[in-house]
Amino acid sequence: MLAPIPDTCCPDSAGTPRAGPPIKPVVVPAGLCHHPPMPIREMTADDIDAVARLRVRAWQSAYADLMPRPYLDAMSVAEDAARRREMFAKADGTISNFVTEDAHGAVTGWAAIGPDRIGGAHTRAAPRAERDAELYAIYVLPELIGTGLGRELTEACLERARGRGFGRVLLWVVEGNSRARRFYERAGFAADGTQDTEDIDGRGTYAPVPVVRYARSLAGGPFTGSGSA
Repeated sequence: MLAPIPDTCCPDSAGTPRAGPPIKPVVVPAGLCHHPPMPIREMTADDIDAVARLRVRAWQSAYADLMPRPYLDAMSVAEDAARRREMFAKADGTISNFVTEDAHGAVTGWAAIGPDRIGGAHTRAAPRAERDAELYAIYVLPELIGTGLGRELTEACLERARGRGFGRVLLWVVEGNSRARRFYERAGFAADGTQDTEDIDGRGTYAPVPVVRYARSLAGGPFTGSGSA
């Protein structure tokens, strides 16, 4: 979705530097998967450059009408990869990063989930709970929007959160990103009334971007319905 699906306009998280075996297959309802088989596996350090390219391309495409153009044009794959490499090296295993790849081994999607960031970007917006997880990021290549790949990445993240004992998953999405909001609503998320703003460059250069919080109980089942990711 969000040129793919957005990282919900929150600072992206690093990942846990582990081997990268395929994860348990995600069950997607019949008729919702429209792309060639693309395995989902744990992200490794070798994927950092590809994920950085994916993220920059995603922001420039998905946020073209939602973020300041000068900021989007100035985004650097090299700088993104360097930040991600630093975060990856400091990872403590609490954050899970998943990638999908095509038949040639090229990264086609990325998602990250972990504990809700208590003390993080939106702490001032609402109380935090230790049993809450946060979906930090989810992207697929723009040309794969509508194929079901985003749904599969979402289910992989939800399954990981369930397995780690979280009771609820939160995420933040740009208020005006209607496509992303519809995607998350089809995934069982709902806006919980919490709002905030995002300083996209961390220096106050641009007007704050309004964001809203979505939540989903992990008691629910897999993705249902149709949609664009």
